[in-house]
Amino acid sequence: MTLDEFVKAFAAEFDDTPTEQFTPSTNYRELEEWGSLTALSIISMVDDEMNKRVTGADLRKCATIEELYNLVESK
Repeated sequence: MTLDEFVKAFAAEFDDTPTEQFTPSTNYRELEEWGSLTALSIISMVDDEMNKRVTGADLRKCATIEELYNLVESK
């Protein structure tokens, strides 16, 4: 999965945030819709789409979508 595909998949997990707000440099934890349920959706998306595991601690370590992507790719 490329970074652009990851950003699109990441954005698809949000119901109320406009897609154009999502870029590799988006700080996802600052989004109004971000919360524990969204975090679980992202964890599930990474597992389903990339066959890799991330944890809540991994999500807390990263600030941007690109940082999370790089972390997932390194696993």
